[in-house]
Amino acid sequence: MALAENIKERRIAKRISQEELSGLVGVTRRAICFYEQGDRIPDLYTAVRLADALDTTVDSLVKGKTENFLPENTNN
Repeated sequence: MALAENIKERRIAKRISQEELSGLVGVTRRAICFYEQGDRIPDLYTAVRLADALDTTVDSLVKGKTENFLPENTNN
């Protein structure tokens, strides 16, 4: 599952523990563990807080996108 992998990869890249992330997000360490294992999916409110704590977007966490861009306008 991309979401679980992306949460874990971003957390490790930021060099923070599950315990530290749980404090930033306001959930238990066990919840972070569940999210990273793909056993549970965070609700939208929690996903936004996860993204903020991991310096990314919800879109990047869900899809694994590293770049934000708008599609080119082909009408010009």
